[in-house]
Amino acid sequence: MMEGIERIALSTGGGDAPGLNAVIHAATLAARNRGWEVVGIRDGFNGLLSPDDYRGDGSEGGLIELTRDRVRGIIHQGGTILGTTNRGNPTAYPVQQGGAWTEVDRTPELLGRFKEHRIDALITVGGDGTMAIGHHLHEAGLRLVGVPKTIDNDLDKTTTTFGFDSAVDFASQCIDRLFTTATSHGRIIVVEVMGRYAGWIALNAGMASGVHAILIPEIPFSLEPVAALIADRERHGAKFSIVCVAEGARPAGGEVSILGKSRGQAERLGGIGTKVAAELQRMTGREARTVVLGHLLRGGSPTSFDRLLGLRFGAAAVRALEEGQRGVMVALNPPTVDYVPIAEATRRQKRVPLDCDSLLTARDMGINFGDEMPTYSTIGV
Repeated sequence: MMEGIERIALSTGGGDAPGLNAVIHAATLAARNRGWEVVGIRDGFNGLLSPDDYRGDGSEGGLIELTRDRVRGIIHQGGTILGTTNRGNPTAYPVQQGGAWTEVDRTPELLGRFKEHRIDALITVGGDGTMAIGHHLHEAGLRLVGVPKTIDNDLDKTTTTFGFDSAVDFASQCIDRLFTTATSHGRIIVVEVMGRYAGWIALNAGMASGVHAILIPEIPFSLEPVAALIADRERHGAKFSIVCVAEGARPAGGEVSILGKSRGQAERLGGIGTKVAAELQRMTGREARTVVLGHLLRGGSPTSFDRLLGLRFGAAAVRALEEGQRGVMVALNPPTVDYVPIAEATRRQKRVPLDCDSLLTARDMGINFGDEMPTYSTIGV
């Protein structure tokens, strides 16, 4: 057991996801039950790096005291009560110098703020970017445990991440609704969902809803097979078709669709759904519409699965600190939650394997991935 823990901090970074508040709830109660004080850092690490931005809002220099009262009744709430950001990387923090923006490494300053506020250890919650930052801080000497969070489900070394189930469930509900309007009007509807580098949401939501084509980043696509599928369906009496496309899907020999880039952020992907719909309308002569679910997939209450997983992860992170673990990430390894080195979790992204059972099942159902011409026996329903 590790000695000397009296006060810990929690931070949430990157994109928000349903289940974050469940992690905060469980970690706070588990730590309080061990006699530890708990504070939350506002907006990733910005609460410590830019404390003046939080003066007068009840924060202690960008920190929130996490008491039992403060975390009561938040398990079912979406988002994060601490706030989050994808622009606060302390290793490449955007600052303005001489009228121009540049990035500086504020790691030593951040470590000093942890000491200043008597914080003995950190539980940081986030995706691959946040875990990479966590690994850097661990190597710099900070006692730290990571909690994996991403709706894209692309973090390695954990079977799944909280937020993913909620995103798939909501996407499936939306596609279910689109089936009725597509059927009524005899249209092609292209549904664009999140998934920069991995197609887990598109694959799972598309399968669960019975779409006719799924385009994912792992399989560069051609629209000829999809257009042929649509034509075959029409010849056999099906006047409508639904296509689910991940935002990071790209045509064979082409590039991903980029909307733009903001300071301190990665490129914003999007627009592939509109391009696919326009091309399918040209190729088939059928009216095509696009629906972009986007940040709707991040919002709302978490499913019961994500609530339970968030609670399990939060409590496990506190147990890890108590056991003397550092530089690890809690991970779901059914039926248990265990610990893996953060360095291993960030070594590669977890993408959809081309031979995984889900993808093979989709092909058996006749779902087209834009890489094979359909036959009558594989046009689905």
